[in-house]
Amino acid sequence: MRSLYMLFVTLIVVAAACLSSGLAQAPNAANQAAVKPIPPSIEPPPGWKRCPRCQNNQDRKDAAAKYDVDHHPFDAHDLSGVWGYDGAPFGQGQAALLTDWAKQQIAARGGLSPALRMTPETYKCDPPGYVRLFQYNYGFEFITLPDRVLQFFELTHTWRTIWTDGRKLPVDPPEPHFMGWNVGHWEGDTFVVEANGFDGRAWFSDEMRVVERYKRLNYGTIDVELTVIDPKAYTKPLVGHDTIKLVPDTELSEAFCAPSDANDFADKVVKPLTGTSTLHGAGIQR
Repeated sequence: MRSLYMLFVTLIVVAAACLSSGLAQAPNAANQAAVKPIPPSIEPPPGWKRCPRCQNNQDRKDAAAKYDVDHHPFDAHDLSGVWGYDGAPFGQGQAALLTDWAKQQIAARGGLSPALRMTPETYKCDPPGYVRLFQYNYGFEFITLPDRVLQFFELTHTWRTIWTDGRKLPVDPPEPHFMGWNVGHWEGDTFVVEANGFDGRAWFSDEMRVVERYKRLNYGTIDVELTVIDPKAYTKPLVGHDTIKLVPDTELSEAFCAPSDANDFADKVVKPLTGTSTLHGAGIQR
């Protein structure tokens, strides 16, 4: 699995290294008319399934037909399944909502916002935390138990526990959590998750509160609204809305961020391609 994870990152870096030269070439009619080949998918061992990012688009199309996703019956109160394979966009337009304190934090970090898919800290294998794992993940899975809902993430191979046993959020959490303290309840067919008690490194500040609203529109689609309330960082709530698709015929794999692997990758892959061991956007030299 380590080789698979490194393959994914290598492809990303190679694409980034070639991007500037590719954009400089004006497309001709022949290139525009050419049909792009479908990248090969990653074949799993016998009896196993592909991970969400190991599928190509043809695999996803075949799986949707195999499981008859468009006509499959569903229970609106059952969110079970593997969802998405690259996270959901969140945080666009937040610059207009930043407080003076938040702007100062960004300036102190050399212009890098902590509210990004990747940061210097996550590049060094700090936990991404939430809501970053909503924004950037390799797919997640909901598991429903009698008193809780578990949300597993392939990226960093972690999870959060959303308690549904009627408990309330602590007014003053005794310790901060990268994934927050989470409780959930149903409002009709909408599963509402509320969270507080975040470690400040999970997004902007430790005063953040999060409200999520998940609604299964059909067997293959979840509608989600995510709201970040953090008066220390934002002048008003930051709200994002998206739909996330079921990824049938997959199972989550393992994608840890191991510091020794990250250092090795920076020296052996990134530096030969770019001349530096700094990943674009991370803003940190190894």
